[in-house]
Amino acid sequence: MTKRSKGFTVIELLFVIVIAAIASILFFVQKQNVTIAAQDVQRKTAINAMYYGLEEVFYPANKYYPQSISADNLKSVEPSLFTDPNGITIGSAGSDYTYKPTNCNDGKCKSYTLKSTLQNEADFIKTSRHN
Repeated sequence: MTKRSKGFTVIELLFVIVIAAIASILFFVQKQNVTIAAQDVQRKTAINAMYYGLEEVFYPANKYYPQSISADNLKSVEPSLFTDPNGITIGSAGSDYTYKPTNCNDGKCKSYTLKSTLQNEADFIKTSRHN
């Protein structure tokens, strides 16, 4: 008669621990990728909103582009969109969003470039329709 004890062997426990560790690593890597992708979508949405605010509302009403943009002069754009996912407002140092007006005279510009720095893709750039 052999005596058998109930329970798991050390090898079985190590195997389960290794599988659990691999699963948790994969989970956190995927979670980080999803978070970064969501922030990139947020950046693109903000740039598109500013672009259409400039092209469809501001320019037709004024026949020029502004020297700088904010919630004050682009009232058609949700004010929170002027702040990037890191909490930095467009025009501030370190912001993921940049607005570069060109051919300006007395605060009235003929063209511009809007840009957002993305984490998973190349920079997202929109330029003015009118020159």
